[in-house]
Amino acid sequence: MKKYILFDFDGTLVNTNDVIVASWQHTYKHYLGHEVPEEHITACFGEPLLLTMEREFPGVDPVEAAAVYRQFQGENAERLVTIFPGIKELLADLKEAGYVLGIVTSRTRVTALGYMDMFDITSYFDDLISCDDTAVHKPNPEPLLLAMSRLGAAPEECLMIGDSPFDIKCANNAGVDSVMVNWRITCDETSLIDDAKVDYWIHQPSDLLELLKTI
Repeated sequence: MKKYILFDFDGTLVNTNDVIVASWQHTYKHYLGHEVPEEHITACFGEPLLLTMEREFPGVDPVEAAAVYRQFQGENAERLVTIFPGIKELLADLKEAGYVLGIVTSRTRVTALGYMDMFDITSYFDDLISCDDTAVHKPNPEPLLLAMSRLGAAPEECLMIGDSPFDIKCANNAGVDSVMVNWRITCDETSLIDDAKVDYWIHQPSDLLELLKTI
């Protein structure tokens, strides 16, 4: 029986897609003088920011590049960030049904908590694992393993819900069943992680409740 539901954050609970794409395009223009195809950006969704910065802008301090990105994102978040329809209702129903909820994200703790407070969903969650909590990140299983350790959960009791191959492969590596959300905009191209195995798909948030009745 599944008791612990662990969510990715960006693109799964909160629609940060527009602000992330816009922040990347701003950063590309800042350092390279031009934008890039959106698919190039979405293929990297779920990867820790500093790793992407290091790869995309060789010779630039990734911390400096991340600061450019984060400043733009902070200035435009209120305008561009929304919560996906049905998520708050899903979280309320899961808590009422007795499930333990957590977040495992490659986002920083302060920005994740800021968005959670913005949409009044902080109280639904029993724990938050951010990129600040581990030395390695998705698809390495360590963030998910840390969440399970802190919650006292066994792999067979958990579901990991995400929108990118990084989330799915993290679940695979931790021995946890994975759920891919179909409201994602992440590219179906999985060249960065070509062997991520999705156990279940859901097309809208309410589908998760139906899925939990069957597994």
